[in-house]
Amino acid sequence: MSITWIQIIILSLLQGAAELLPVSSSAHVILAEKLMGLDPSSPELTFLLVMLHTGTMFAVIVYFWSAWKESYFSSRNRFLSILPSLAVATGITFVLGFALKELIEKIILGGGSKAEVEQLFSQLPLVGRALVAAGILIIVSGLFAKDDGGEQEVTLPASSLIGMIQALSLPFRGFSRSGVTISIALLLGIGKRRAEEFSFALAVILTPFVVGYEFHRMLKANAALTQSVHLTSLLFPGIVGMVCSFVAGLLALRLLSSWLETGRWHYFGYYCLVFAAVVFAFAWAGF
Repeated sequence: MSITWIQIIILSLLQGAAELLPVSSSAHVILAEKLMGLDPSSPELTFLLVMLHTGTMFAVIVYFWSAWKESYFSSRNRFLSILPSLAVATGITFVLGFALKELIEKIILGGGSKAEVEQLFSQLPLVGRALVAAGILIIVSGLFAKDDGGEQEVTLPASSLIGMIQALSLPFRGFSRSGVTISIALLLGIGKRRAEEFSFALAVILTPFVVGYEFHRMLKANAALTQSVHLTSLLFPGIVGMVCSFVAGLLALRLLSSWLETGRWHYFGYYCLVFAAVVFAFAWAGF
């Protein structure tokens, strides 16, 4: 399969923007792949998506670095005070995420040699339902959460709940990671700025593991990769895509912060519901 440059640019901008907005990049990319007739399991596309995730991770680091320096790295004591919450949320995400993966593969999918949780990713009805769930949670948090948390820290009980909800975003495409983690934080009384900073700090911790897992899957699924597709031939398109996703990610983060701070967070939830209807329509049409 050959990916054209226009397809690379479209996927890069789509992934870069939707990955960091609370609207689920996976749902958008999955639908775009189907419309463009691309094979998500091909080494070219898998490698490209790995590079796109890397680009958005760097966008998060660049955008939040100043805020994190003030909030997390201003002193040794400051860092040690937030570290347990980050560790607990991440640990719960990995443990629960792995448990969900095993449950889905061994029970729901029958446990065969080809039973992988990734089989769920292209099922549009499931993606649509996940979008609806995320959209409702975003709307509820945007309309009813009281922003009186100010500079309130993320406590261990709060980080535990955030870690649990983040784990659900791993197997269920459409259940926006940033959308649901920020929403839960807001409903727990954590201030908008703290909720945003904590959510994307978790993203930077999680992304390298997700990227490594996807890269491993690519090599495992394409044992003869060095014979059929040279990694060097994938590198340049991947770098171009990474740069595009980085730029799109920075712009998306500016929009997210603006809408969150100005009380328009719930608009993202309405978008998720509208896009869910689009996904259901394509599912009904047989895509």
